[in-house]
Amino acid sequence: MVPEILHNPACSKSRGAMQILADRGIDAEVTEYLKAPPTRAELERIVDVIDAAPAELVRKDKRFKELGLTASDYETRDQVVALLVEHPELMERPVVIVGDRGVIARPPEKLLELL
Repeated sequence: MVPEILHNPACSKSRGAMQILADRGIDAEVTEYLKAPPTRAELERIVDVIDAAPAELVRKDKRFKELGLTASDYETRDQVVALLVEHPELMERPVVIVGDRGVIARPPEKLLELL
C-alpha cells in the first residue's frame, strides 16, 4: 500500500516525515493540504483512521487563538471536521495514512508504526 501524507513543506515535522519515507525508498502520495484542502469526506476519513482523539488533529496555536476559538469547543469528530473544513491551516501535521490506519506523525518517527 502506498502511504498518503498530508504535508506542509513549511513544517519541520512534516519535512522530517518526508525524509523518513525518502530514506527508506518509500514513494508516498503527497498532498500539500494548504494548497489542496481536504474535503469534508476526506477529513471524516482522516479522523476515523488516526490513532488519536479527534481533538488532537487541531493545532491550538496562535492562529487558533486569533480566531477566538477554545479547545473545549472542538473535541468531537463533527466539531473537528467542521472546523478543519473552514480552517485547514489548523490541521496538525503531518498526517500519514496507510490503508485504514493513520497517525499524526509528531514526532515524525511515529509514522514508522504504519510501515
